[in-house]
Amino acid sequence: MNEAVRIFESKIIENLKAKGHDELTAAHINLTRNLDEDGTRLTELARRASLTKQSMSELVDQVERTGLIEKRRDPDDGRAKLVCFTDKGLVWLEAFHQSLEVAEREMREQLGPALVDLIVEALGKYVEGQTPKGPDQSD
Repeated sequence: MNEAVRIFESKIIENLKAKGHDELTAAHINLTRNLDEDGTRLTELARRASLTKQSMSELVDQVERTGLIEKRRDPDDGRAKLVCFTDKGLVWLEAFHQSLEVAEREMREQLGPALVDLIVEALGKYVEGQTPKGPDQSD
């Protein structure tokens, strides 16, 4: 599965480069896929990506240098910072979504739509089975 994910992500990167977006690598995509459009705290980004806060901080600094993201004051907590897409980053994000659609379409053409739908459904069930449920959640 790891190799399949690597291939899929490399196709997204190839599509982005074809659109003139060569700012980021697959490692940086791990940050952007976990970043909410209205911003996300660094600690939450690290948690979502299963990285240490220090590792995520390094990725944030690298991507910030490209001008795609920036750190802003959190309006809910003046001491905290939010990592947010810049205007340039939102343009990149749209190109990313388009590249994701192209990669998925290519996968569906190669494997067939029914098989891809089955894989997505099965992986969704796998994720659900691994997610701890709180006391107020039920099946």
